[in-house]
Amino acid sequence: MPSLTPRRLTPELLDILAADDRSAIESRRDLARLNWFMRNDAIIARHLKVLSGDRPPRTILDLGGGDGTFALRIARRLSRVWPKMSVTLLDRQHIVSEATKEGFAALGWYFKVIEANVFDVMTALVPETYDVVVTNLFLHHFDDDQIRQLLAEVRHKTKLFVATEPQRGAWGLTATRMVGALGCNSVTRHDARVSVEAGFAADELTQAWTCRDAWKLEERRVGPFTHIFYASRVTDDAL
Repeated sequence: MPSLTPRRLTPELLDILAADDRSAIESRRDLARLNWFMRNDAIIARHLKVLSGDRPPRTILDLGGGDGTFALRIARRLSRVWPKMSVTLLDRQHIVSEATKEGFAALGWYFKVIEANVFDVMTALVPETYDVVVTNLFLHHFDDDQIRQLLAEVRHKTKLFVATEPQRGAWGLTATRMVGALGCNSVTRHDARVSVEAGFAADELTQAWTCRDAWKLEERRVGPFTHIFYASRVTDDAL
């Protein structure tokens, strides 16, 4: 079996473009379609239900949640069993539409946005904590040292962390060549490739989690494109 190609970080165009740039707006629509295809919202929702067991959470923090539509899809999957939840979205841009906010309100879920850099805010949030922290297609934007720093902060903020990321490998790279057939624009086609190159495989995120004794950690491939990592606190010693 050939050796796994190391992670390669390349700036994504959507991170550089202004929020109101036409190509950026189209690319965010593309991402909504790709997320639907990957079903990462279903993957996270299923893991949240299983890992929470008979102790449903009350508060969720979504790191790098973008326009909020991904978190809303998770909320729609969980609202019948978890009513009146509180969701906080943390992102460097406030691009959440009124329609998305109304979607949370219609479910009876409280929703707010923190517009800031994740590294600036995570430390400042102390002593505020959340029952659950989730993130989707976010960690791969950072280098290994930044990931270790971010996960160290997450460990102090929650009892349960679930992340879905691009699965790095030949199959994922092959799939990125097909996104144009789905109508995705040039920004999305570029970013799909570099996101897979910066994605994860094996136990790379587990190795970045600096405290393991009081946590249950699992990391694996889910489906053809998604890499999942979760950390569930099993004792209060992790606080």
